[in-house]
Amino acid sequence: MTVLSRLLVVSARCPSGLLFRQLAKGRGQPPVLFTRGIRQPRRPNRQGGMNLAPEFGLETAGENHMGRKLVKSILFTAGFCGTTFLGATIWQYENLRARALQSSWTQWANKKWNELEGWQNKEGELRKEINRLWNSLSEGEKVFWPICFLNGIVYACWHNPSLRTTMFQYFCSNPAARAICWPMFLSTFSHFAFFHFAMNMFVLHSFSSSVCASLGKEQFVGMYLCGGVVSSLASHAFKIAMRCPGPSLGASGAIMALLGFFCTTHPNAQLGIVFIPGFTFSADMAIKSVMCLDAVGMALGWRMFDHAAHLGGALFGLLYAYFGSRYIWPKREPIIKHWHNFRNELSEKDNGKSK
Repeated sequence: MTVLSRLLVVSARCPSGLLFRQLAKGRGQPPVLFTRGIRQPRRPNRQGGMNLAPEFGLETAGENHMGRKLVKSILFTAGFCGTTFLGATIWQYENLRARALQSSWTQWANKKWNELEGWQNKEGELRKEINRLWNSLSEGEKVFWPICFLNGIVYACWHNPSLRTTMFQYFCSNPAARAICWPMFLSTFSHFAFFHFAMNMFVLHSFSSSVCASLGKEQFVGMYLCGGVVSSLASHAFKIAMRCPGPSLGASGAIMALLGFFCTTHPNAQLGIVFIPGFTFSADMAIKSVMCLDAVGMALGWRMFDHAAHLGGALFGLLYAYFGSRYIWPKREPIIKHWHNFRNELSEKDNGKSK
């Protein structure tokens, strides 16, 4: 059974915004969605467009040293991606180990807690309700909500006047800024406008379950974080090459990575235009068209959106679908083995001290 997606046109404020929606099977879950124009660079002299980046605190471009900063960006991206996937591998091992070590005593204790009576029963009922809601979520939704929560905290911090200088310094990615490396990562959780925040989270929620079902939550998080940093690197490289530095923020680079992965692994998923019933096209054609549009935007110097970040994220997702999930991730066994031996050594040392 094919997956039906819908193409939506955002409001007149974002005339070029397009949304792809995937209808989830059976459960009526929110669909796959892609949005154009969610990540946007802003220059001090830029006029018009959506107000997705703040107007205050713009730094003077340090263009003379941007070449050196690109080298730092590349090194940071390589180190961050390697460390992230190493952490995802260890996280997966710990999850599997915890399931294997779950004892019958733990199950008995949980059962007795849920059967408590009196004033304790109220707390037990609340806990059971929270557990019920959490367990009703798909694996992708369990990953989505913590990411959404972090984005919400950062959004709230943007609107605290005492924090705005710090937010602009560390939560906007700009190759001409003094801080280069960590803003490449932190900017992917950063939204200044509520529309920007809401649309990106809606996009992520729409297809997180589908991608997470293919990758698993550990690999999903690793790819999401690395996709955001790689998209920031692509943005830096383009801005330095074109001598047009400026801050960018938003999660769409990471979202484009997930979209690139989905459309590559599900190329026959059928997409359609919501206002033209019966007109459909494949997900493979959709991602190719979107990437071509970003390439044209870069070539023509369109300043409305950060097309380089979009294209960089999509290319990362496409390459990860072909090589990462097939050849790199399956070869993590040596890491798991070393970590397993390391944990056993620590356990033996602890047992020796206790004796």
